[in-house]
Amino acid sequence: MREHGVVCSDALRLDASEAGGVYVRALAALREGDVVATIPRRACLTQRTSGAAAAIKDAQLGGTLALAVAVMYERARGADSPWHDYLRLIPDCEPVPLVWPEDEAARLLAGTELDKTVKQDREFLCEDWKECIEPLISSGELGVKPDDLSLEKYFAAKSLLSSRSFRIDKYHGSGMVPLADLFNHKTDGEHVHFTKSDDSDSDEEEDGDDQSNADSDEEEDGDDQSNADSGEEGDVDQSNIDLVEEKDDDDQSNASADEPSTVENSTAKPSGEGYNDEDLEMIIVRDANPGDEVYNTYGTMGNAALLHRYGFTELDNPYDIVNIDLTLVTKWCSSKYSHRYAKARVSLWHKLGYSGCTSEDAEYFEISYDGEPQLELLILLYIIFLEPEVYDKLVCVAEDLVGDDDQHDEQDTIDSFAKVVEVTRPAKNGVEKLPDVKKLLQSESIGSALASIADNRESLYGSSTLKDDEEKLRTCSPVSERNIYHSLVLRVSERKILGRLRKHACSWPKTKKRKHT
Repeated sequence: MREHGVVCSDALRLDASEAGGVYVRALAALREGDVVATIPRRACLTQRTSGAAAAIKDAQLGGTLALAVAVMYERARGADSPWHDYLRLIPDCEPVPLVWPEDEAARLLAGTELDKTVKQDREFLCEDWKECIEPLISSGELGVKPDDLSLEKYFAAKSLLSSRSFRIDKYHGSGMVPLADLFNHKTDGEHVHFTKSDDSDSDEEEDGDDQSNADSDEEEDGDDQSNADSGEEGDVDQSNIDLVEEKDDDDQSNASADEPSTVENSTAKPSGEGYNDEDLEMIIVRDANPGDEVYNTYGTMGNAALLHRYGFTELDNPYDIVNIDLTLVTKWCSSKYSHRYAKARVSLWHKLGYSGCTSEDAEYFEISYDGEPQLELLILLYIIFLEPEVYDKLVCVAEDLVGDDDQHDEQDTIDSFAKVVEVTRPAKNGVEKLPDVKKLLQSESIGSALASIADNRESLYGSSTLKDDEEKLRTCSPVSERNIYHSLVLRVSERKILGRLRKHACSWPKTKKRKHT
């Protein structure tokens, strides 16, 4: 680091962990506002600073695909790479599910939020490799062995980028930042933030970067599960890079801008839109005492996101959620009534302007850590249980009930639902307030439906019970059985949330039966 101009405070010490990694410890008291390190941007490994910059430009690669090529190339150079010592310090790959044995990942993640995600990651990354990296290998332009750019090496590089890269600026994009990536994560307990000395390069304007823990190069993926900490203005947060990306024109044009410089020729000062040579700074935002481990934060996210991007989980993570696919709700409704009935009720729900959360190929509902179901799910169940004559009446006026504006928050949804109630229960008044609407949606029938849907969702985990998983977790080693341990933490947390959902639903008032005289 000293050789490349990185200045690190004597109050910080790098220590080896029991698991074989490296962490940062305070040797002296650290106080809020202290600058404990400065890192020149030229010391960062990016698509601009790598010796592969010219080949990356010629291939019109951008985003983390370009950065992955840069990392593979610099690893292949060995001692000739300016980042040789840095790359020796970090692992060949991070233990994210992407690089687990395929059959092991399928078995350990079955039923979890990562089950489909990891399978899709593999498929899309294989496509990226064949379309973009195989031609680069065939061209021979990089002058390295084909095995140095193999699919396995590409997966390994992607795992490093998902867990270690930072958004630097518009010119460099994302990059590997020596020292900065050695700080471990602690939810809501970080001591340092990484900031730009000058944030005038308008990254936000180019990429829509809201300082979240998500790399804006991957914005087209539409991943809305980052749950990232917004940080302060100017923060260079640890990038929650999605493992999969699609090439777009913005990335390609960025990669093909002014001729990039390399570390080997760092005396030739680079230029171009968005270039900034101010150092990155590491600033204390929470006091740390001598002997404390000094933490960064990768954002406020649940265990599914942590395991997917960083390869670890946290016990009792308050940001955990469980998703219930709309298809699962439709399947339950079809079994209770009919497929035609379910399709019609979901169609009316959509026609009234409601929807769940959406990803590229699915619509789903979030169940919060405390077991609270998403309001839109309750409204869908309410519509499913409407009597036929009431349903027909609502169909006739549905278009008149839809407002011009989209529903942006819970109150908008409640206001919209109040209009539905006026049609379905005209004798009832005063349902505009939150407690009244919640009460109306907390019926015995809706509660019973939620319990059944929760059972169906939990069946995806297989034949083992929550008690079985908890016992396995209790005896599992987070070091020697790392993959099993972290997948169990994820499974146990999700199953506990489903249990809280059932308890939540069963607590709703029962319908009183009339006495016959």
